[in-house]
Amino acid sequence: MSDLIPAPGRGRPGPMVATRRQRAMLSLGVLAALVSAFWLFSGILTPFVLAICIAYFLDPLATRLARIGVPRGVAAMALVFLLLLLCLLALLLLYPLIIAQIGILLARLPGYVATINAGLRDFLLSLEEAAGPEMVDARLRELIIGQAGAMVSWLGTAATRLIGGGFALFNVFTLAIVTPVVSFYLLRDWPGIMARMESWLPRRSAASLRQLARDMDRVLSAWLRGQLLCCLALGVFYASALSLIGLELGLMIGLISGFLSFIPYVGSFTGFALAVLLAIGQWGDWNGVLLVMAVFVTGQVLEAYIIYPRLIGDRVELHAVWVIFALFAGGVAFGFLGVLLAVPIAAAIGVLARHWLRRYLESPLYLDPPRTGL
Repeated sequence: MSDLIPAPGRGRPGPMVATRRQRAMLSLGVLAALVSAFWLFSGILTPFVLAICIAYFLDPLATRLARIGVPRGVAAMALVFLLLLLCLLALLLLYPLIIAQIGILLARLPGYVATINAGLRDFLLSLEEAAGPEMVDARLRELIIGQAGAMVSWLGTAATRLIGGGFALFNVFTLAIVTPVVSFYLLRDWPGIMARMESWLPRRSAASLRQLARDMDRVLSAWLRGQLLCCLALGVFYASALSLIGLELGLMIGLISGFLSFIPYVGSFTGFALAVLLAIGQWGDWNGVLLVMAVFVTGQVLEAYIIYPRLIGDRVELHAVWVIFALFAGGVAFGFLGVLLAVPIAAAIGVLARHWLRRYLESPLYLDPPRTGL
């Protein structure tokens, strides 16, 4: 017996109506197909997901150009070419500076470690005099000093390896050919792709799904575009300010802080910790540390009261803890591909959760009055 049942009518068969079981099976089947595709093809999906992100980011600009009479294909080609040119220019300008910073770090790292160890030894000696040898003895002092030196050395070498080998994560062919080409085709055909996907929506739930898609787009676009601008602004500020106060590796620390700022609070805390360690290693006194603290306090004030409210504001309904969890979970599950997909999936889940919560608060499950009798 078929699961499709005819709708009630007056003497003639009506349109076929899907059962609840069929709708559930369709939803589960689509979800299983998407998860299986990500799992099976995660090794080759990165350039395509990156191209989708670029097309999504540039679509408003392409739409505006199309409205003033520029053909969509010409607008897409110009925008992708301009973005590629900006990335190439940034690479040509920043790569030599980053390599120079890595050379400085490798050359000065032993001196930094020695200075930090000396400062830590003096601090522990003063602490031993104040607290007594029963609280801080010589063996504990040397253990702490040795571990601190090993930690600073490991951080220095890990940073140089990460920055020096970071470009190996992407091969030249993918960056230079595949991603721009796919971005162009997606950006050119974006309205048609969206219209085709909308035509595939089940008619029964099309209006609700369109509203959910608009809510997801609003949250995601506000976060993505605003967060990218925040990262750029913070990176420029920290790199410039740390370089101006004389920190030898200020450019590298500022770029790291700005890049990691897409993870809430992680960029500023990481940059502050690294800058304080390097300031102690370079100057060996607290004056440099106070200058670094002033830079990062100023950066936090600018971020909290100027950059974030103006670029993002209250449009983003993604809690910082939810974003951090999504980014780390995506990275663990699918690597760099998971990081690219983490925020869109988090935004989608957040919108769906709020939708279901509103339906629950309007349903008898929530509004059913308490029983007053037996």
